[in-house]
Parts: sequence; C-alpha cells; structure tokens
Amino acid sequence: MKAIAISIGVLGITAFLSACGGGGNNAAVPPGAGTMPPSGLSTGPEMCVGGSAGDFSCAGISLRNRVSLESMNGAGGNDIWGWFDAQSGNEYALMGMTNGTAFVDISDPDNPVYLGILPTHTVASVWRDIKVFENYAFIVADGAGAHGMQVFDLTRLRGLMAPQIFSPDAIYSDFGNAHNLAINEDTGFAYAVGTNTCAEGLHMIDISTPVNPLFVGCHSAFDTHDTQCIIYQGSDADYSNSEICVSSAEDRVEIADVTLKAFPFTISTSIYPELGFVHQAWLTEDHRFLLVGDELDENVFNVPTRTHVLDVSDLDSPVYVFAYEAATASIDHNLYVLGNRVFEANYTSGLRILEFGDLANREIAEIAFFDTYPQSNGADFSGAWSVYPFLPSGTIIVSDVTNGLFILSLQ
Repeated sequence: MKAIAISIGVLGITAFLSACGGGGNNAAVPPGAGTMPPSGLSTGPEMCVGGSAGDFSCAGISLRNRVSLESMNGAGGNDIWGWFDAQSGNEYALMGMTNGTAFVDISDPDNPVYLGILPTHTVASVWRDIKVFENYAFIVADGAGAHGMQVFDLTRLRGLMAPQIFSPDAIYSDFGNAHNLAINEDTGFAYAVGTNTCAEGLHMIDISTPVNPLFVGCHSAFDTHDTQCIIYQGSDADYSNSEICVSSAEDRVEIADVTLKAFPFTISTSIYPELGFVHQAWLTEDHRFLLVGDELDENVFNVPTRTHVLDVSDLDSPVYVFAYEAATASIDHNLYVLGNRVFEANYTSGLRILEFGDLANREIAEIAFFDTYPQSNGADFSGAWSVYPFLPSGTIIVSDVTNGLFILSLQ
C-alpha cells in the first residue's frame, strides 16, 4: 500500500490515497461523496446572465437542467459518459454514482427523462468509470471487490415509459477492481487500468463482440491511473498507424505501443516540473500535444489550477512546453479535447472551457465556465468530477459529486 498525506485546502482534511494493493490507483475520496445537495439549488432552465445562471456562477454557458442524485436513486456522483443513438437521434447521459450507473435521456436538454439505474455488481464505490462502444456501455469500479466489467446494451433504453432497475447483459471477470477504462473505438479494444492484474498497467480486452469480452494481454506498467488509446496519426513516422496508449501513471506520463497485444512495449516515459500526481491526460486531435491534469500540484506546490502541456510530436522524446495557470485555486480532475477547445472538470470551480491556438507559443485562454459547486471554491475534492463534450447536438454534460448531473449549453 502506498499512501500520500497532504493538507486538503480550506477544509483542513488530510488524506490522499493512491494505489491500495488490489484496490487500484485511487484518488482522494471526495468529502461530499454520498451526500445530497443542499435544498433549493436551481434545476433550470437558466440562461447565464450577468455572471449567474440561477444559483451558479457562469460565463457563456447556460443551465439547461440539473438532475439531482436523489432523483436518479443515487448517492455520490462520479464519472460520466454519453451515448448518441444513431437510429433514433436521441442523446443520453450515463452517470456514474457510488451505487450504480444512471441512464438519462437528454434529447430535450430542458426536460431530461430518468430511465433507470444499473446497480453496482458488488458494493458501493466512490470510483466508477464508463465508456461506450457500438451501442454498449462498459462499466468498471474500484474499491468494490470482484466487480469486474459490466456490459450493458444501450438499445434497451429505446422507448422506455417508466424507470427501470436494469441487469447487465454480461460480466467480464478476468479482473476484480479497475480504476479506469479506455476504449479505442477504431479497433474494438478496451483497456482497463489500475486493476488487480497486469501490475496495475494496461489490461487489454477484445470487445469486438461486446457481450463476449476476451482478454488479449497485459502491458505491465505500474500504477497506471488512466489512459487514452488511439490509432496514431501524428508526425512521428516511426509509429504511423500504430495503436498507441498515452497513460497517466501517477509519477510519470507513459507512452506505449500496443499494436501487437502479445508484445506491447513502452516507447517513452516523461516527467515535468512540480509533478504531484499525473491523473489524466488527452491528446490534441493532430496528436502533437498532450494536455495533462495533475491532481496534486495545486496543494503540494501551492499553485493555481494548472493544465500541463507536453509536445509529443516525437513519441520517443516528449518535450515539456509549459503549464497554463487559471485564475482559480481548484484541483483539476478530468479533461477532454474537442477541436481547439479543452473541456475541464475542475472540482470546486466546475466546468472550464479553454480555447487554444499555437500551443508551442502558449496560446490558450479560458473562454467560458460554469461552476457546478457554489458551496466552495477551495482546493479540495468536491464538485465537478468529469465532463462529456462529444454529443452531436453540442449539449455538454457534467457530473458533480454532490450536486448531480448538469446539462449545459454554450451560449
């Protein structure tokens, strides 16, 4: 067991747990986990006017609706993902909660419809992660014993008239716990990380037949916390069209070639100045730059919210470029890139949207925000957990540990 103790912001809470044996690579338990939001917080719709949308501070983003955890039969919130049903044109939010996964039809973002919950396979967990491939959701949990990976056919959501308590269509049990899950939709492979297998590195699974996942190999990179796996289309000709995973591995960024599942190998490892805990990262669409969220640098080094930028145009030798510093004190958690925008879930400061130009020349700035957690602005582990910006309509969904599901729109 490896533990790091720090002082957490204004709350004076000390606790940061990472890599707990079979429990995976765990971030701190958010103080608000399992609690319900204060009564009276706005549920929307609310335009962002004069810096506010109801009870929430904002700039350029409107609240379409807020769905409380209680109304989804849930406790604390965690991960979020989305699903677009190409047959019906409907859009759905898949909201992770400590006790399971909620499904919400958000096709009309002002009037979302809660469709039901897939309960946890074992016990409650602060850490749940969800990804989608070919109309199936794949769900893992950490700190929940032999949970494995739930597989759920999302087409079962079509035409529902009343909320359901669902059962999974399959359970993959070649691991028990997993902290995170990545799926390369171009290849049909899933990558579970922080499991009780593969030295907590990449546990690789063929999901080309979604209800029959098959183990295909390990890349045993210790303490892998999260990863993104892609078919590489960047400027490094040595790896053109290879399947590459870029992993956030607590004390380093690790890039691996996983094209041959029986023979994956590490291409490079990288660190950067004032590294606290490499939590999660995402590539720009041209695969030239990597934007990294560090979950501990704000507290350990007493710096504002930071997004670290690495030039990975040479996969063998990444180069640290700079750290973008926001005006907030909050801890960053999960970020995703769409076009030239970065969508960040930054705990107590909520959703932050950055727009970038030439990152080599540090061209990046915040263009909009929506603070999902008006209760605090401190550097602690409460508030926005994750964001999903990839729905065709442009609707943005955010999960908040305490305040539930937020359905948002850029104005």
